[in-house]
Amino acid sequence: MGLDEGDFLIGASITDGRHDVMLFSDGGKAVRFDENDVRPMGRTARGVIGMKLAKDKKLISLLVAEDENDFVLTATENGFGKRTSITEYTRHARATQGMIAIQTSERNGRVVAATLVKPDDEIMLITTGGVLIRTRVKEIRAMSRSTQGVTLINLDKGETLIGLEKVAETDNDEEISA
Repeated sequence: MGLDEGDFLIGASITDGRHDVMLFSDGGKAVRFDENDVRPMGRTARGVIGMKLAKDKKLISLLVAEDENDFVLTATENGFGKRTSITEYTRHARATQGMIAIQTSERNGRVVAATLVKPDDEIMLITTGGVLIRTRVKEIRAMSRSTQGVTLINLDKGETLIGLEKVAETDNDEEISA
């Protein structure tokens, strides 16, 4: 089997053999497959194709689906995003281009982050202008996979969203801005 430019390789195990792997591209696509579809390999092996990427697209996230009650939070460079139940990402074969995770458009721009969250989690949004905003995940509307999402952060002209991180600890005494 030959590899084409843009194919993403999977070759190392990061789970216990009972979960699914989810890969997300900056083009708004996602693929979910059983981790057992990737055979064990030696350190020097090249791996197997996890997701076929279009020529100008990049892989932005690898998630391990452990709890079907989780949500996937996706965010785009123009400050839009959404949370979608992990159950909407159905299992398919690896080495495909995947299914739509979030609509990419001129309005949204490319996808910059995808992470697993629970409604009680908090996240930090990070912009190119150095702005950090902390918000509760439950304040972000749950939506279906193929929608464009809602505004996560208002950006100044020329500014883009570059990252989203789950907050490790919460302090219930602090006031959190939305």
